[in-house]
Order: sequence, then C-alpha cells, then structure tokens
Amino acid sequence: MLRIRRHILALIIATYSAIGFATPQGSAPTLGMILYNQLKIDSAISELEKEAQSGNVDSQYYLGEALRKRYRHMTSEAQHWYEAAANNGNIYAMIQLNRSNHDLCRQIKNCPMSEKSPADWLKIANDLALAKANEGDPESLYLMYEITLDREWLEKSARAGYPLAQYWMAVGDRQGEGLFLIPGKREEAVSQWLKMASEGGNPKAMMDYIEILYKKGDLEGVRYWLQAAAETGDQKAISSYGSYIAHAPDQVGYPLDQVKGYALISLLKELDGGGAIQDFVQDTLEEIGSKMSAEQIEQSKAVAREWKATHPPLSFFPDKL
Repeated sequence: MLRIRRHILALIIATYSAIGFATPQGSAPTLGMILYNQLKIDSAISELEKEAQSGNVDSQYYLGEALRKRYRHMTSEAQHWYEAAANNGNIYAMIQLNRSNHDLCRQIKNCPMSEKSPADWLKIANDLALAKANEGDPESLYLMYEITLDREWLEKSARAGYPLAQYWMAVGDRQGEGLFLIPGKREEAVSQWLKMASEGGNPKAMMDYIEILYKKGDLEGVRYWLQAAAETGDQKAISSYGSYIAHAPDQVGYPLDQVKGYALISLLKELDGGGAIQDFVQDTLEEIGSKMSAEQIEQSKAVAREWKATHPPLSFFPDKL
C-alpha cells in the first residue's frame, strides 16, 4: 500500500511537468493558468494580464489563448500576446500564429495585421523545435508533430516517454491510424499507450485506460487508476472517485467513506465555468448528505480543506494546443 501511495504522489508531481497542459514545464501553474484550466475565462484573463505584463512568457501565451477563445477568433489583442510570447521563444505561440491562417477571422475578413506571416512563424518554430528534437528532447519531438502533422514525430515522442504523445498515439490507433494485420493488436496497442501515458501522469489517459480495465473486469485496476487520476485534480476523476467512495453508487468496490466522498464532491462547487457540472454537484451532495449526520458533514469540511491544501488545483485540463 505504501508503494502504491508513493507512486500516486509521483504521478501528481509528474502531471504538471510532463502532460503538456496549461502549465510551464518544471514549475507550478500561476493563478491565471489555474483559472484558465478551470474554464473561468474572464477571471483568467484578468490574472493572466497581470502575469503577462510582468514578463511571464507562459502567461503571455495563455492570455492569447484565453482572448481568442473568448471572442472565438483571433483578435488584435490576442495576437499581440501570442507575438509577445513567440518573440520570447514560446513555440506554442508560434504554432498558433501560424494556425491563424485558418482562423475564423479569415472568414469574417477581420484578421489583425501581424509582424510576421504565418509561414514565417512556422519556419521559426520548426527550426527551434527541430534542433532540440534532434537531441532527443521528448517535448520537442511532439512539437515537431504539431508543426508537421507527421505521425512519425508523434511516435518518436511517445517512444521517448512523452505522456501527451503516448495519449495521442492511443487516440490515433483507436481511430484507425496505423497498420495492424493481426486481430486484436490494435486494441492491445491502444491499451499499452494509455497505460504508459497514465504512468507518466496524464489524467485523460488514466480515464480512458480505466474504461478498458472496467470492460475487462479489472476492478482493482479501476480503483487504483481512478484514485490516481483524482489525485491530479482532474474534475471528471474527482466526480467519479468522490461518488464511488461514498457509494453513490457503489460501482467499483471502494470501501464506504461518505465523509471523504462528500468532501470531494463539495470541492467541485468552485468549478462554476464548466457547464452543467453544478447540477451534478447539487444532486450528488443531496444524495450523499441524506445518509450522513450533521457531525459527518462538518467533518467533511475539514477533509475538503486538507485535500485542497495538499493536492493540485481542480482542472478540466484543456489541451495546450
């Protein structure tokens, strides 16, 4: 049990440095990035502006992302921050500036003027990423895939141990990419890629891998990986983990823990930008709470505070690109 617990904690640490979601590699996410990950776009923009103006390159990139998503097309302000990040060496920003060629702004004929053409930004991104990719850097190998859309780069990145690339290899294989002549080999490859990505800390891979394990009847594996995914802060995993440990319903065989289950579901109240999740939260808390005493509900508040203080922030984990 101690070994498993240590492995889960290692996954938490790995998540923010390896999965390619909204956080700079090797450091904790800023408040602006946390809000962005929680789909609180307006609040995120306010914080990201402060961070971007102070020179945080990753915040400059995410401010561009947030502004583009708010208006659903490339605006002059979004482009300004993409260019600020790109001029500071952010390859993700360069890729997005290249993709502006296919942005909605082209259709409405309202694209802002750029200091470089999309092709120019792509060339710079390619040159920077290729140099590191040739040295075997896993993330740069993945970026070469995003730049070229050549699946060989994706596989190289996956085999170099980049969890996000492993996840997308699984998705591609599941959707029919790749050549598999022997029956069952495609499914086996999908499972293996998801397992590797899960071991690298990718919560989306964990949730997909859990489905495979559940269909196989491996409930022990389901319980392990669902807890691991919840430990990363993934809102979907916490929703399921909290419900199952509170037996609302008892679907995978966790020991009953209504206090912790209620606590975890109550944490999801702060995700007010994520669609219909609050309906689920309210209904589930009512179901669990109806079986608890007032004292247990009070205990759950302390459990919720402790979880929040010792775990990564809640997140929808939007893709970085």
